[in-house]
Amino acid sequence: MSDKVLIGLIQSKHEIHGDKKIELHKEKSIAKHLNLVREAKDKGAQIICLQEIFYGPYFCAEQNSKWYDSAEEIPNGPTTRLFQDLAKQLEVVIVLPIYEREGIATYYNTAAVIDADGSYLGKYRKQHIPHVGVGNEGCGFWEKYYFKPGNLGYPVFDTAYAKIGVYICYDRHFPEGARLLGLNGAEIIFNPSATVAGLSEYLWKLEQPAHAVANGYYVGAINRVGFEAPWNMGEFYGQSYLANPRGEFVAIGTRDSDEIIIGEMDKKMIREVRNTWQFYRDRRPETYGEMTSLLP
Repeated sequence: MSDKVLIGLIQSKHEIHGDKKIELHKEKSIAKHLNLVREAKDKGAQIICLQEIFYGPYFCAEQNSKWYDSAEEIPNGPTTRLFQDLAKQLEVVIVLPIYEREGIATYYNTAAVIDADGSYLGKYRKQHIPHVGVGNEGCGFWEKYYFKPGNLGYPVFDTAYAKIGVYICYDRHFPEGARLLGLNGAEIIFNPSATVAGLSEYLWKLEQPAHAVANGYYVGAINRVGFEAPWNMGEFYGQSYLANPRGEFVAIGTRDSDEIIIGEMDKKMIREVRNTWQFYRDRRPETYGEMTSLLP
């Protein structure tokens, strides 16, 4: 396994009006992203991550039960199977964030991880679920209406090219899970997001490079772009990027365009940084007991 791996991050506009049928959203978005994944492969990408719930709008801007019908089982749903076939054909690893239905009517915000031979390796379910307004009347991050908090912990997946973890959108504000992904052996973390300008934009380029430094791994941060009707809750400001273990930006995307961001991951740098900054060696977990208590 080579020390150098090319990472592809896909950011995209969703331009179909939210009042349209769910089937149209999924059909158009899936077709678009199949092409984008192929293009990423043509650019050399070996591991490719799509944006949060890539096959539709960010419907959490409203509370409407119709969007439950967009959820699928993982791995037995049609979208996961389709991208398994694509991963095998292209010999790429795919991080596939979709809306998951478990059983009859339990829902999660999930990312499936597919290896380069098309095999399904497992999934991560978003742990931290926001429920906040953003200023526009009726609009907000109403995610508790749609998602149950994740219950699968912080798994790391040993893929053909690297050991990867996933941390979805709002998760990025919590350093505890970011540390656990590192302790579980991750070399790179992907954070597919749907994030709008305003309240937390200044944190976009602060928190995740900090996770990369604190944990000695790469971080791929993915955000969608543009405005989504009818909600227009704010601008999804793109700027997807790959950060290295020194907190430097290896590659970064534009603010307002569909784009495939390609950046190189070098595992030698992970070793070099960890040999210099021994944050794992110098941890004091025996002093952290209060973190598991309900304080304050």
